[in-house]
Amino acid sequence: MRFRLEAAAQGWLTTPFFLPREFRRWLTDQGSLTRRLRGHCRDFSVRPVRVGFARPNQDENDLLQLRTDELAYVREVVLNCDGRAVVFAHSVVAAGSLRGPWAAVTRLGSRPLGEALFSNPLVARGSLQYRRIGARHALARQAARAGLAAARAPLWARRSLFILRGHPLMVTEVFLPAILGGEGAR
Repeated sequence: MRFRLEAAAQGWLTTPFFLPREFRRWLTDQGSLTRRLRGHCRDFSVRPVRVGFARPNQDENDLLQLRTDELAYVREVVLNCDGRAVVFAHSVVAAGSLRGPWAAVTRLGSRPLGEALFSNPLVARGSLQYRRIGARHALARQAARAGLAAARAPLWARRSLFILRGHPLMVTEVFLPAILGGEGAR
Protein backbone atom coordinates (compact mmCIF):
# COMPACT_ATOMS: atom_id res chain seq x y z
CA MET A 1 0.00 0.00 0.00
CA ARG A 2 2.88 2.37 0.78
CA PHE A 3 4.01 2.13 -2.87
CA ARG A 4 0.61 3.26 -4.16
CA LEU A 5 0.24 6.20 -1.78
CA GLU A 6 3.73 7.56 -2.40
CA ALA A 7 3.31 7.20 -6.15
CA ALA A 8 0.34 9.55 -6.30
CA ALA A 9 2.16 12.13 -4.22
CA GLN A 10 5.09 12.05 -6.65
CA GLY A 11 3.06 12.37 -9.84
CA TRP A 12 2.87 8.68 -10.73
CA LEU A 13 -0.56 7.39 -11.74
CA THR A 14 -1.73 4.07 -10.38
CA THR A 15 -4.54 3.64 -12.90
CA PRO A 16 -4.29 3.92 -16.69
CA PHE A 17 -7.37 6.13 -17.19
CA PHE A 18 -5.54 9.24 -18.38
CA LEU A 19 -2.90 7.64 -20.57
CA PRO A 20 -2.70 8.76 -24.20
CA ARG A 21 -4.36 6.29 -26.51
CA GLU A 22 -1.32 5.84 -28.77
CA PHE A 23 0.86 4.70 -25.84
CA ARG A 24 -1.77 2.90 -23.75
CA ARG A 25 -1.09 -0.63 -25.04
CA TRP A 26 2.65 -0.26 -24.50
CA LEU A 27 2.27 1.22 -21.04
CA THR A 28 -0.32 -1.19 -19.67
CA ASP A 29 1.02 -4.49 -21.01
CA GLN A 30 1.74 -6.72 -17.99
CA GLY A 31 4.05 -9.08 -19.86
CA SER A 32 7.70 -8.85 -20.77
CA LEU A 33 8.51 -5.69 -22.73
CA THR A 34 11.56 -7.48 -24.14
CA ARG A 35 9.39 -10.26 -25.55
CA ARG A 36 6.91 -7.78 -26.99
CA LEU A 37 9.61 -5.70 -28.66
CA ARG A 38 11.19 -8.80 -30.17
CA GLY A 39 7.82 -9.57 -31.71
CA HIS A 40 7.68 -6.11 -33.31
CA CYS A 41 11.11 -5.89 -34.88
CA ARG A 42 13.61 -8.00 -36.77
CA ASP A 43 16.67 -6.83 -34.83
CA PHE A 44 16.35 -6.22 -31.09
CA SER A 45 19.34 -5.07 -29.05
CA VAL A 46 20.24 -3.64 -25.67
CA ARG A 47 22.85 -0.91 -25.31
CA PRO A 48 24.08 -0.27 -21.76
CA VAL A 49 24.70 3.44 -21.12
CA ARG A 50 25.28 3.60 -17.36
CA VAL A 51 25.91 0.73 -15.01
CA GLY A 52 27.22 0.91 -11.46
CA PHE A 53 26.67 2.48 -8.09
CA ALA A 54 24.94 5.84 -7.99
CA ARG A 55 22.40 7.81 -6.02
CA PRO A 56 18.88 6.86 -7.08
CA ASN A 57 16.34 9.50 -8.04
CA GLN A 58 14.51 10.88 -4.99
CA ASP A 59 11.22 9.08 -5.66
CA GLU A 60 13.17 5.81 -6.00
CA ASN A 61 14.90 6.35 -2.66
CA ASP A 62 11.56 6.72 -0.98
CA LEU A 63 10.05 3.72 -2.69
CA LEU A 64 13.00 1.41 -2.04
CA GLN A 65 13.31 2.80 1.51
CA LEU A 66 16.90 3.92 0.99
CA ARG A 67 18.57 6.80 2.81
CA THR A 68 19.10 9.94 0.73
CA ASP A 69 22.88 9.45 0.82
CA GLU A 70 22.75 5.70 0.14
CA LEU A 71 24.14 4.41 -3.13
CA ALA A 72 22.31 1.74 -5.10
CA TYR A 73 23.13 -0.28 -8.17
CA VAL A 74 21.72 1.58 -11.19
CA ARG A 75 21.52 0.12 -14.69
CA GLU A 76 20.46 2.29 -17.60
CA VAL A 77 20.10 0.84 -21.06
CA VAL A 78 18.58 1.76 -24.40
CA LEU A 79 16.36 -0.84 -26.04
CA ASN A 80 16.71 -0.70 -29.81
CA CYS A 81 14.33 -2.07 -32.39
CA ASP A 82 15.69 -2.30 -35.95
CA GLY A 83 18.39 0.22 -35.09
CA ARG A 84 16.01 2.77 -33.53
CA ALA A 85 16.04 3.66 -29.83
CA VAL A 86 12.51 2.91 -28.60
CA VAL A 87 12.86 2.63 -24.81
CA PHE A 88 15.17 4.07 -22.17
CA ALA A 89 15.17 1.57 -19.28
CA HIS A 90 16.35 2.48 -15.80
CA SER A 91 16.60 -0.09 -13.01
CA VAL A 92 17.61 0.35 -9.38
CA VAL A 93 18.36 -2.19 -6.66
CA ALA A 94 19.68 -1.67 -3.15
CA ALA A 95 23.36 -2.54 -2.80
CA GLY A 96 22.60 -5.03 -0.02
CA SER A 97 20.36 -7.03 -2.37
CA LEU A 98 23.29 -7.64 -4.73
CA ARG A 99 24.87 -10.01 -2.22
CA GLY A 100 21.70 -12.02 -2.29
CA PRO A 101 18.86 -12.56 -4.72
CA TRP A 102 19.74 -9.89 -7.28
CA ALA A 103 23.48 -10.72 -7.63
CA ALA A 104 23.10 -11.69 -11.32
CA VAL A 105 21.91 -8.17 -12.24
CA THR A 106 25.49 -6.92 -12.21
CA ARG A 107 26.51 -9.46 -14.86
CA LEU A 108 23.86 -8.77 -17.52
CA GLY A 109 25.99 -6.70 -19.88
CA SER A 110 23.97 -6.20 -23.07
CA ARG A 111 21.44 -8.91 -22.20
CA PRO A 112 17.94 -7.69 -21.37
CA LEU A 113 16.91 -7.62 -17.72
CA GLY A 114 13.37 -8.54 -18.77
CA GLU A 115 14.44 -12.04 -19.79
CA ALA A 116 15.87 -12.68 -16.34
CA LEU A 117 12.83 -11.26 -14.56
CA PHE A 118 10.14 -13.04 -16.54
CA SER A 119 11.93 -16.40 -16.74
CA ASN A 120 12.27 -16.72 -12.95
CA PRO A 121 9.06 -18.06 -11.37
CA LEU A 122 10.19 -16.74 -7.96
CA VAL A 123 10.04 -13.11 -9.14
CA ALA A 124 6.77 -11.31 -8.40
CA ARG A 125 5.85 -8.09 -10.16
CA GLY A 126 4.09 -5.26 -8.37
CA SER A 127 1.53 -2.91 -9.85
CA LEU A 128 2.38 -0.72 -12.79
CA GLN A 129 2.54 3.04 -12.32
CA TYR A 130 2.52 5.65 -15.08
CA ARG A 131 3.81 9.16 -15.52
CA ARG A 132 4.26 11.83 -18.14
CA ILE A 133 7.93 12.81 -18.08
CA GLY A 134 8.83 16.39 -18.90
CA ALA A 135 12.26 17.59 -19.97
CA ARG A 136 13.16 18.62 -16.41
CA HIS A 137 12.40 15.25 -14.86
CA ALA A 138 15.49 13.30 -13.75
CA LEU A 139 14.67 10.39 -16.09
CA ALA A 140 14.46 12.70 -19.12
CA ARG A 141 17.80 14.26 -18.19
CA GLN A 142 19.36 10.82 -17.78
CA ALA A 143 18.00 9.71 -21.16
CA ALA A 144 19.34 12.89 -22.77
CA ARG A 145 22.79 12.18 -21.29
CA ALA A 146 22.53 8.76 -22.94
CA GLY A 147 22.40 10.57 -26.28
CA LEU A 148 18.67 10.23 -26.87
CA ALA A 149 17.58 13.47 -28.51
CA ALA A 150 13.95 12.32 -28.30
CA ALA A 151 14.22 12.56 -24.52
CA ARG A 152 13.66 16.33 -24.74
CA ALA A 153 10.02 15.89 -25.70
CA PRO A 154 7.38 15.05 -23.11
CA LEU A 155 7.49 11.27 -22.76
CA TRP A 156 5.48 8.56 -21.03
CA ALA A 157 7.01 6.12 -18.58
CA ARG A 158 5.92 3.21 -16.48
CA ARG A 159 7.54 1.61 -13.47
CA SER A 160 7.05 -1.35 -11.21
CA LEU A 161 8.78 -3.25 -8.47
CA PHE A 162 9.97 -6.80 -8.97
CA ILE A 163 10.32 -8.72 -5.71
CA LEU A 164 12.64 -11.69 -5.24
CA ARG A 165 12.86 -13.25 -1.77
CA GLY A 166 11.61 -10.04 -0.20
CA HIS A 167 14.12 -7.81 -2.02
CA PRO A 168 12.75 -5.16 -4.44
CA LEU A 169 14.23 -4.12 -7.76
CA MET A 170 12.61 -1.16 -9.49
CA VAL A 171 12.35 -1.01 -13.25
CA THR A 172 11.29 2.16 -15.04
CA GLU A 173 10.77 2.18 -18.81
CA VAL A 174 10.60 5.49 -20.66
CA PHE A 175 8.91 5.08 -24.05
CA LEU A 176 10.53 7.10 -26.81
CA PRO A 177 8.48 8.41 -29.79
CA ALA A 178 10.04 5.87 -32.18
CA ILE A 179 8.17 3.08 -30.43
CA LEU A 180 4.97 4.21 -32.11
CA GLY A 181 6.50 3.55 -35.52
CA GLY A 182 7.21 -0.04 -34.49
CA GLU A 183 3.66 -0.73 -33.32
CA GLY A 184 2.03 -0.48 -36.70
CA ALA A 185 4.97 -1.79 -38.68
CA ARG A 186 4.19 -5.44 -38.11
